[in-house]
Amino acid sequence: KDPEYGTIVANMLKNFKKLGCLMNLKVHFLNSHLDYFPDNLGDVNEEQGERFHQDIKLMEKRYQGRWNINMMGDYCWSLHREAQHATHRRKSYTRSFKEKRERKYKPIPADY
Repeated sequence: KDPEYGTIVANMLKNFKKLGCLMNLKVHFLNSHLDYFPDNLGDVNEEQGERFHQDIKLMEKRYQGRWNINMMGDYCWSLHREAQHATHRRKSYTRSFKEKRERKYKPIPADY
């Protein structure tokens, strides 16, 4: 990875924007995560790269090839949902809506 990588990519994106070019979702993703790339950027195996391209292709099909600002968040949340090792600190209650309502709104006593 070139030490000037961030400035090179930022300059390239600025020039593309001046030309009126629309950026692909992949370029947006790379641009938004530029500072978080590891130093060993080239050490990604083929399966991970292929998975990324398949996921992006699915997202582009879902949004019918049109760029939408929500695509990036949708992609990131899809990765978050697929994480199987995610544990949650809070446990959900298994009560129904009716049980919750009965507990919250107690009837007024008749002698009140």
